[in-house]
Amino acid sequence: HVQLVESGGGLVQPGGSLRLSCTASGYTYRYNLSCMAWFRQAPGKEREGVAGIDSDGRTSYADSVKGRFTISQDNAKNTLTLQMNNLKPEDTAEYTCGVKMGVTRPQHCPAAASIPTFLNRWGQGTQVTVS
Repeated sequence: HVQLVESGGGLVQPGGSLRLSCTASGYTYRYNLSCMAWFRQAPGKEREGVAGIDSDGRTSYADSVKGRFTISQDNAKNTLTLQMNNLKPEDTAEYTCGVKMGVTRPQHCPAAASIPTFLNRWGQGTQVTVS
């Protein structure tokens, strides 16, 4: 299996910035990391796809975060990053990174809305509070 550990969450004022990181370890071979993505979940709400990135660098973002969030990855270090700028109270949620395991060929990340159902392995999440 792939283990995913997120970090970087916290409390920030509206308009502020946070940088989330996700490190993958374990069975990171073959195509398990060909799509790495973030989703978030606020209390009482469904999971929402935030952003995804393919191993070839192609990205997808939710409309609500376009222009404010940037996803990137360091393939050599198996690390995924989400730079979040101009944060708003509605960005408050638990942010979780994930991958799709068990694939036999490279996967392209889907549109952001489909990310939560596309992924089948994720970490424990990190809380982001904007207030």
